[in-house]
Amino acid sequence: MKLSVLAVALADRPLSGALRFLEERGVQSVEIGCGGYPGKAHCDPDILLNDSKKLEEFRDTFKRYHMTISALSAHGNAVHPDEATAKAYEHDFVNAVLLAEKLGVDRVVTFSGCPGGSPADRTPNWVTCAWPPDYQKILEYQWNEVLIPYWTKMAAFAREHGVEKIAFEMHPGFCVYNPETMLRIRNAVGDTLGANLDPSHLFWQGIDPLEAIRTLGKAIYFIHAKDTSLNTHNIAVNGVLDTKSFTRVPERSWLFRTVGYGHDAKLWKDFVSELRIAGYEGPISIEHEDGLMSGEEGLSKAIRMMQDVMMTEMPGEMYWA
Repeated sequence: MKLSVLAVALADRPLSGALRFLEERGVQSVEIGCGGYPGKAHCDPDILLNDSKKLEEFRDTFKRYHMTISALSAHGNAVHPDEATAKAYEHDFVNAVLLAEKLGVDRVVTFSGCPGGSPADRTPNWVTCAWPPDYQKILEYQWNEVLIPYWTKMAAFAREHGVEKIAFEMHPGFCVYNPETMLRIRNAVGDTLGANLDPSHLFWQGIDPLEAIRTLGKAIYFIHAKDTSLNTHNIAVNGVLDTKSFTRVPERSWLFRTVGYGHDAKLWKDFVSELRIAGYEGPISIEHEDGLMSGEEGLSKAIRMMQDVMMTEMPGEMYWA
């Protein structure tokens, strides 16, 4: 396993400054945002794909700080019902794949997206219940007429350009948000699609991330290390579905937190152990979205925690077996 960091939390400084910060803290790999919600602060494929000199300078920056690229991230909603919005997100995803090909990066991280509830819609429609029956019709349309055909096409495109792993971050608000929906689309489209398993999105849904690892197994293509704290008082009153702004900290049922501030080291040790049992030896990428800490402090604390719990060497021979 190799420790990585999603560099978006360091977007206030140039790429060289972000990589220097991470190298000084012992990080070996970086996940780079290159479009969609992560933005393009450190990597703009529209420039790098059309300027060989700038592309070489980009590569050299990583070499200078002894860093590899763990993944390119272009999280977006390429199946958005608004055509212009969908095209913008698709453009970023396509460019991420083309840039990954040039850089020799084997995986791109994104969202499955969420269509509207019908061809007439202009905004996404995320279904969270089975009844009234309208919702079943919406799901049938979203999956069979939009999601599966779209990702079948894009998976073929990715393979043509040497990207063998499209990692869907399982995120509420999009059609793929848990192991069941991840396996549904993977079974329909093929093994180019896999999971970016971020336990922070599982904790608040009531999903045990260890069971999620056991269920997904070889379908895990990337890992985000991010925590969630649950406010049991607010949950007891309002449940876990919470649409309030993340800025309303005392009122929310849950909050994203730096690793270790929602669950203790034992959970994270079990988490990386289950990953090894499942055969995952890829990057574990820290994502900072803790509203109670600065990016620098949150990343520094998370890096120290993950360095303590991760297993970076392959197991030795079981001489006692």
